[in-house]
Amino acid sequence: MVTEETLKTHEMELESRIRNLVWTVSGDYTLKLNPDVERYAKEPDTVLYDTIRQGAFSCYFDREAYSLYLVKKVYSGAAEGELMMLAQLVTEEARDYGAKILPVDSEHSALFQSLEGCRDRGGVKRLILTCSGGPFYGRTASELKGMTREDALQHPNWSMGAKITIDSATLMNKGLEFIEAMRLYHMPPEKISIVIHRESIIHSLVEYCDHAVLAQLGVPDMRLPIQYALTWPARTPAVAEPLDLLTCPPLTFHAPDYEAFPCLKLALSAARTGGTATAVLNGANEAAVGLFLEEKISFGAIAERVARALDQVPVVYDPTLEDVLAADAAAREAATC
Repeated sequence: MVTEETLKTHEMELESRIRNLVWTVSGDYTLKLNPDVERYAKEPDTVLYDTIRQGAFSCYFDREAYSLYLVKKVYSGAAEGELMMLAQLVTEEARDYGAKILPVDSEHSALFQSLEGCRDRGGVKRLILTCSGGPFYGRTASELKGMTREDALQHPNWSMGAKITIDSATLMNKGLEFIEAMRLYHMPPEKISIVIHRESIIHSLVEYCDHAVLAQLGVPDMRLPIQYALTWPARTPAVAEPLDLLTCPPLTFHAPDYEAFPCLKLALSAARTGGTATAVLNGANEAAVGLFLEEKISFGAIAERVARALDQVPVVYDPTLEDVLAADAAAREAATC
């Protein structure tokens, strides 16, 4: 018969083991923690994972330096492109250390979730990124030349900052996501596709070698991918509205118009080139978009300046961090001259 005293002794033993595990991993025997014994009884694997992660964070994670980094990023606009140009270095480091990168962008969260049941990446035929098409979907290249700042800031589905909204208007954002998908999921460019999906209900898809296609659907609300990144591998009650399949609009798909949206074409070309070409692409685009937002250049000039920088700045293959930063600086200069 299990007595209350026996249960209490068992709980104390579990607490002691969890503490010892954290201390062993971290090397810090002064680290204070409150083991969740009740949760361990229900989810032992998850608790063990969290315990090891907590110990590793204590040992290898410089919280002060990271806090300073976040402060700097907040004040510099926290643009995703700046992270994208370092993506190859970051993902290589993560792979070397066995770290897990959890995406919070809606498309990459959708890919991440659609890949979770995939035990062999060799079974993946292609990743399919969906794209709303932005405010100028269906316009021709000649029509787009006269678009103003106010026109470009009118996104049909998402409420975002000015820079990313302009990237959505030029479709450069989808080009950056294409590059990010290559880095995050270690996929060659020929195994990634882009499809225009105006409704922003399907956030991305994965097609497998047997032609099965898995997709993640939901309302266009960034709280969904952010919440999953924070709670992974668990799921918790939603903060966003549910998707009502009976009232949502018909789901449509179209091919991108690369002639009308040359920024997307430039991004895919840089992705295939590799090396610092993607850093040049991003740096030049940020500089050109900044000039457009200041109404110093036309909408069409954004792509022209990015193309000029890609032509002028030499590509370094297998770059160091210094090479990436130098390429970024040279690209910004080329785009603003």
